[in-house]
Amino acid sequence: MSSIKKRDNGKWRARYRDHDGKEHARHFDRKIDAQDWLDGETVKVRTGTWVEPRAGRITFEEWFTAWSSIQVWERGTYLAAEQAVKSTPFYRKRLDKISANDVQAWVKSMTKPNDRRKKGLEPSTIRTRHNYVHMAFMAAKKAGKIGVIPSADVTLPRLGRAGSSMLIPTPEQVGKVIGAADPYFSTFIELCAFAGLRLGEAAGLQVPDIDFLGRTITVNRQVQGATNSDVQVKAPKYGSQRTIHVSEKLIERISAHIARFGIWEDERGQWLLVNGGNLFQRGSAGHYWREARSQVGMDEYTLHDLRHFFASGLIASGCDVVTVQHALGHSTPSITLNTYSHLWPNADDKTRTAGTALMDSVFPSADSVRTGAGSAL
Repeated sequence: MSSIKKRDNGKWRARYRDHDGKEHARHFDRKIDAQDWLDGETVKVRTGTWVEPRAGRITFEEWFTAWSSIQVWERGTYLAAEQAVKSTPFYRKRLDKISANDVQAWVKSMTKPNDRRKKGLEPSTIRTRHNYVHMAFMAAKKAGKIGVIPSADVTLPRLGRAGSSMLIPTPEQVGKVIGAADPYFSTFIELCAFAGLRLGEAAGLQVPDIDFLGRTITVNRQVQGATNSDVQVKAPKYGSQRTIHVSEKLIERISAHIARFGIWEDERGQWLLVNGGNLFQRGSAGHYWREARSQVGMDEYTLHDLRHFFASGLIASGCDVVTVQHALGHSTPSITLNTYSHLWPNADDKTRTAGTALMDSVFPSADSVRTGAGSAL
């Protein structure tokens, strides 16, 4: 219901009611201005884009703090969302003043180097950060804080083909970085390279998780956090709890590590790897890794690239998708394929190999073919 009436003082009073029946009114000197305002507000009510005039006056920071506090998130998810939101230049801007151009400019800035990084972020990282920010804006729209979602129609960088930006160290490089690492931390590197453990999984490994006779390692937990003060020991991410069949050589090297350095025990269990009485976390493990890689010219490689090294070795040895999926702890085979499909032989390779095998079965060697051809002349 809406109306315009002229008041005794000559002003024009335009009024309407929102979906909750609450009346909103404004006064104008001219009737045409009152009608324009009223038409705009009633259209918003009908199309679902109307918001309480005072609702969007809080900052994006204030909204994210309130909204995230009621989400059922793991701590790692919260920290990732917080990092994404705090990376925006409009973090402290009023919610209703943030435009699509603001969001697009932020996305563009992530593709460029800055004072803290030598190159732009990967497209997948940019898309992940945008997704967290977009979730916050969608929730604000649903809560009636904003009428339009400014993150909805921005242009995001295209994802490259699988493996186009993947770095896989060579066996020689892996050997060199293990040799350059602190002797204690070298075992951490070996767990990532030869068992495919994630950083948090290697940090969370306890001695009972290792079957020395059966030559298996079971992933039962992970360490989350970037500093000693925010470390949390959690169950593995969904689908990642697994038992990995590992090389006897890796078991021998773990045994040698225990014989040399011992184990560290607290009320939570017997830990294989610790850093001065604290569990390894992203900060401390990253520190030791950067020290080692810098000595052998591998500055562009991350600890996670050792996991790619492990996966590439499995695939090169003929392991199928499901086997690699289980070894890496991916929740579905599609994740494994999306990540590593470029490493598996394609149909052309298989056809060529099959044809070669058929010819080899008929012509055992090139010499016999030449011999046969010569005798026929």
